[in-house]
Amino acid sequence: MIYKATLLDEDAIKRTLRRISHEIIEKNKGVEDLVLVGIRRRGYPIAKKIADNILQFEGAEIPVGSVDITLYRDDLSSLGDNPLIKNRDLGVDVKNKKVILVDDVLFTCRTARAAIDAIIDVARPLSIQLAVLIDRGHKELPIRADYVGKNIPTSKDELVSVNIKEIDDEDSVKIFDLK
Repeated sequence: MIYKATLLDEDAIKRTLRRISHEIIEKNKGVEDLVLVGIRRRGYPIAKKIADNILQFEGAEIPVGSVDITLYRDDLSSLGDNPLIKNRDLGVDVKNKKVILVDDVLFTCRTARAAIDAIIDVARPLSIQLAVLIDRGHKELPIRADYVGKNIPTSKDELVSVNIKEIDDEDSVKIFDLK
């Protein structure tokens, strides 16, 4: 793996998440009945940062939960015969709520589809919107993000690496060449 460039540093990520937070407030005409659900791993801390921004802008605390998509992946058979059943609790009530599903990178859309399935299995939300820090293209399903931090056209021979301080000790988005 060969490092190519840093696409977003800590300050750029902060600005990007502030913009996404404002867009969420604007599109939903406020924050009533809003819930954030981050896709584990990096989607959850990103969702918490968005919730912190909304608290700062609107003075309202938005519930933040997380979804584990392990059981909903379409490649389970290649992962083993007996997948472990993970906790299906999202940590928040999504019934009749406007759910903002949050992830770090939108690539093939299979993760987003699996997360949507997992949420709907728990309860029926009013709506599900998708917020991603990076959209890198190469979609395999007809899913698009409602909120995109940055569109980054990539080749399939590249890796977009999102680092989040809570997990990786730094906030950054870097691109690597896999060749």
